[in-house]
Amino acid sequence: MNAVAIDPAHIAAEIKQFARKQGFDLVGITSAEPSHYRDYLRQWLDDGQAGQMEFLAERFDERTDPAKFLPGAKSVICVAMTYYTPLLPEPEQGVAGRVARYALADDYHELIKDRLHDLADWIRATYPGAHTRTGVDTAPLMEKELAARAGVGFFGKNSCIINERAGSWLLLGEVVTSLELPVDAPAVDRCGTCRRCIDACPTGAITGPYQLNATKCISYLTIEHREGDIAPELQTQVGDWLYGCDICQTVCPWNHAPLSTLEPALQPRFPTGTLNTETVLDWNIYDYRDAFRHSAMKRIKLPQLQRNAITVLKNQKKVERGDAETQKRK
Repeated sequence: MNAVAIDPAHIAAEIKQFARKQGFDLVGITSAEPSHYRDYLRQWLDDGQAGQMEFLAERFDERTDPAKFLPGAKSVICVAMTYYTPLLPEPEQGVAGRVARYALADDYHELIKDRLHDLADWIRATYPGAHTRTGVDTAPLMEKELAARAGVGFFGKNSCIINERAGSWLLLGEVVTSLELPVDAPAVDRCGTCRRCIDACPTGAITGPYQLNATKCISYLTIEHREGDIAPELQTQVGDWLYGCDICQTVCPWNHAPLSTLEPALQPRFPTGTLNTETVLDWNIYDYRDAFRHSAMKRIKLPQLQRNAITVLKNQKKVERGDAETQKRK
């Protein structure tokens, strides 16, 4: 291998070029040093703010130290792909339950994992002796902290990674490697004094800037809260969200003109971003499987989805009754 090929800056440039050819919109590199938020995460978990997401407490040492995830790790290559695409107007007939944008297309885990594996394979083939390990959000990695350290985007007050050019509709992935590469400058926080996400959250899940109580988050309540009903005091705040929630991203000024994806696999299978909740209640297990084949929405099972559909229906009917009473008073 010639002198140019072993220059770390040259290696980093080649890796970024290959990552972009793989379809990643953003790529940055940071060191594999331990998390700066280890103590915060430990306290957050101990306070019960993860709710039923017990998996976040598992493999804690790996989650907070990339070198435990991959022994000998020196660098983390962080990538992001936008999943934003414009939606058609919601249907006027029936009770529409909204679905978070990331879940509208094919399962992003399969898409991102395949491309990360291709990137990791290329690194090992091009630089013999290099070790790699990949991860998406199912891996025990602090992916948002790493992305911010790598300059992919800044950590917003709503706990999302926000890129000044692309917005926050981003899917993240990482390749942890034993290669020691030059790091990129961390992203600069651009939230300023804005608090639109905090004020817009119906359940008050964003308890302060950069702080999230997951047990109140609509995404948690409709997806990760699997045992039992949603607490009565939170059911009405769920509104018409059937699966996940996008409110804190929708109101973010950095998403006024987000980068749209051209990736075919990320085009929405539900073009309006909604499902008819009355239809969902009539589904059997075969309807569910047909609708969600290769979809991230398989994370919840049919009974949980139908529980959410009932919540949306109750909320919608309550709104309709309230509107009718208002008209009568007039």
